[in-house]
Amino acid sequence: MAITAGIDAGAKNTKVVILREDVVVGRGTNPTGFALSEAVEKAFVLALEEAGITRDQVDRIVATGAGRKAVHLAQGNVTEVTADARGANRLMPSARTVIDVGAEEGRGISIDERGVLVDSAVNEKCAAGAGAFTEAMARALEIPLEDIGELSLQSTKSIDMNAQCTVFAESELVTLVHSNTATADIARSVHDAISSRITSMVRRVGLEPEVMLIGGVGYNVGFKKSLEEDLGMKVTVPEYPEYVTALGAAIIAKEQLGGA
Repeated sequence: MAITAGIDAGAKNTKVVILREDVVVGRGTNPTGFALSEAVEKAFVLALEEAGITRDQVDRIVATGAGRKAVHLAQGNVTEVTADARGANRLMPSARTVIDVGAEEGRGISIDERGVLVDSAVNEKCAAGAGAFTEAMARALEIPLEDIGELSLQSTKSIDMNAQCTVFAESELVTLVHSNTATADIARSVHDAISSRITSMVRRVGLEPEVMLIGGVGYNVGFKKSLEEDLGMKVTVPEYPEYVTALGAAIIAKEQLGGA
């Protein structure tokens, strides 16, 4: 019975998924920080503990993410979009469009019925299309990051946020606050701004139903609502959206062992 692991060495957090045959038996995460090797080790140990196994029982490890080439525990590595495609397909075989929004970048991915990558586009030039933008705006509004999504759902008015970068957006947000704009409406404008950028990117690769949203921003209900409105279709978020990329890497590791 093959046991494999996928390690997603992301810009903000490192995630690990351990797969026994087709079943996820362990997950672990740790902030990446400046010491990638230490973050990988801590996340890997947490996943092993949850799985109830030792590291010598893991048959193969495949890494992905921004730091994938520096993950010395791994016997191979794959790109994020390839891992996204395989992980999303395992969780929802009907998915044809995958949107991955993490802390530092967003990705739009088109996949076929086998989970094979057809096309992709990446927003890696500006935080305004990623989770870091939401974090910066939450700080500027002086509200907890985990509250900004729910707060935006209380909005009764759509407000355009025209700034194209985080620095100018913060200035625009301060102007809105000083003009006594409702905080819920400002929160909605933040999510609408991110969604607009992501939607434009996704349409370049071809938008087809069904759509799956993965990455840590998948937990943000305000962003999901904005995204559904912009796309004009339902968006599905899996139970553990931040682990889908690591899951894809673990699946690929299993396939490389000949256990597909």
